[in-house]
Amino acid sequence: MTSTVHHPDHHPLTVGFDLDMTLIDSRPGIAAAFRVLVAETGVPIDIDLVVSRLGPPLETELAHWFPAAEVPAAAVLYRAAYPDHAIDPSTALAGARESVAAVQALGGRAIVVTAKNEVHAKLHLSHLGIEPDTVIGSLWAEAKGEALREQGAQVYVGDHTGDVRGARVAAALSVGVTTGPCDAAELRTAGADVVLEDLTGFPAWLTAFEADRAA
Repeated sequence: MTSTVHHPDHHPLTVGFDLDMTLIDSRPGIAAAFRVLVAETGVPIDIDLVVSRLGPPLETELAHWFPAAEVPAAAVLYRAAYPDHAIDPSTALAGARESVAAVQALGGRAIVVTAKNEVHAKLHLSHLGIEPDTVIGSLWAEAKGEALREQGAQVYVGDHTGDVRGARVAAALSVGVTTGPCDAAELRTAGADVVLEDLTGFPAWLTAFEADRAA
């Protein structure tokens, strides 16, 4: 059976967004959850270092601090603490609500594709009043691309070089924002098609993009 190829010019607008450090500043919340983990396990963790390199899956970060055999149990403890400690301190980044709304105002679908587990991602979005059409969790880098391709996304917006790689797998246009750990040069070197300082300029960029696509 031949799979259907989604050509960006022939499908309704679908835009994917990463979550952490793209739509939300989750550093205060993640730091709080890690403090609980330190208190419960007694394992010393450099939390400032942790929140400086958000992007990859939780287990990747935990492997820097715990023996491999202990990572799954540490992840369980962390995720159990997350709803009570990480949601309230985290904030929406500038332009986040407006960017999701801009996609929908153009008749498109805004989807969130994130390495964070789906339950916690939805808690963040609901708490902050950000309302995408779909949330897909527990995916990183190239695996994000598979989901983006299945959703027919023409654009993926993220702050990490892993997000650029995901966009490439999906044959989607990669929009990088420098609100996370990767600067403009890193994002461009990784292959980002567009680099924005933050999401405040995204609605105007998207309007022009959609006009060109419809022309």
